[in-house]
Amino acid sequence: MTAETQPLPPPVTALSRDDARRLALRAQGLLGAPDRRAGVRGVLRQLGAVQLDTISVLARSHELVPYARLGAVGRPAVEAAYWTGTHSFEYWSHAACILPVEEWPHFAFRRRARRAKGHRWHIMEDSERSCAAVLDRLTADGPLTTSELGGGRNGGEWWDWSETKIAVEWLLDTGEVVCTERRAWKRVYDLAERAVPDGLLHDDLDDAECLRRLVAQAGAAMGVATRADLADYHRLKGEQVDAVVADSGLVPVEVEGWGKPAWADPAALAAPPRGRHRTTLLSPFDSLIWDRPRTERIFGFTHRLEAYVPRPRRIHGYFAMPLLAGGQLVGRVDPAREGTTLVARQVSVQGTKAVAPMAQALREAASWVGCDAVRVDRCDDPKLAAALRAELTHTSD
Repeated sequence: MTAETQPLPPPVTALSRDDARRLALRAQGLLGAPDRRAGVRGVLRQLGAVQLDTISVLARSHELVPYARLGAVGRPAVEAAYWTGTHSFEYWSHAACILPVEEWPHFAFRRRARRAKGHRWHIMEDSERSCAAVLDRLTADGPLTTSELGGGRNGGEWWDWSETKIAVEWLLDTGEVVCTERRAWKRVYDLAERAVPDGLLHDDLDDAECLRRLVAQAGAAMGVATRADLADYHRLKGEQVDAVVADSGLVPVEVEGWGKPAWADPAALAAPPRGRHRTTLLSPFDSLIWDRPRTERIFGFTHRLEAYVPRPRRIHGYFAMPLLAGGQLVGRVDPAREGTTLVARQVSVQGTKAVAPMAQALREAASWVGCDAVRVDRCDDPKLAAALRAELTHTSD
């Protein structure tokens, strides 16, 4: 009998759909007053992971995540909060993510697994020599980018990595090297012994303890979650979750309409979620919505990133950002910038009640990125388009 098929303990409580939604919003820092004193670093600690992505429309996704929770934090201040001092590092979690440095010991299981496999995407011609050369350079001159180490590509396609690039990424995967910041979107590498505080620079947690702590962290960051949700947060396997969830501190609950076992953070259950809902545009890579099945289950909202879909087949646009208002996802917009104008290339809103929140979110986002006007190009409902344009005109007066 597998862990997944073993009898589960009875749920400690039953939650309605609305209960689960509010728990999720509060856990993600989108319900209640934000902790502005903790700032961006507090958001990172609360979420446990902030996904990085190359796409930049209004801003890059890792900037949009704290903006959604804290409001108009200066963009240079966001970068400084992430990368100055030894507060965070980049590693493979849900995807390439910024992680609180306190999580370094908990990813030892992944570093060991990569080391045991012996390679990832590429195989080095002379791994011992190539890795030693990278470590020697970083020891003498680090922190350095791939370009400063000697170049990332052999001159062919993007995946045609140089030996140096393969070596430094292997050292990153296995923990001898750490990505300490992004500079002009290039990873900056340093020795782990310099970048990670001494008290955290160890891999002595066994795999089970690493997984237990990551499952507990994921549960706290989501409030309430299914097995699949817990696995997806840090891209664990379902059986890894099964092996540790009983010891994670999360408690079994029953959620109306979910049809699957769920676990909740007991601290979240102890304090009913109350407070003001944030009205904001969300990055498609925001951890509130990055798991599409979970987003549909909690919000009844289907969202897909269409950046890699051929233009004629796009429904909502290249980088459609969902609108969060009143604790619900009530629309989306595909934004762009033309000079100092934020352009809503394509907008959809769920009824007239969502028009004013969309206008508010567009105006706030425009101000944050230095735009002084908003233009609506297309909307899937002509009457709602007219109402949105009128609302934007009114709010700019």
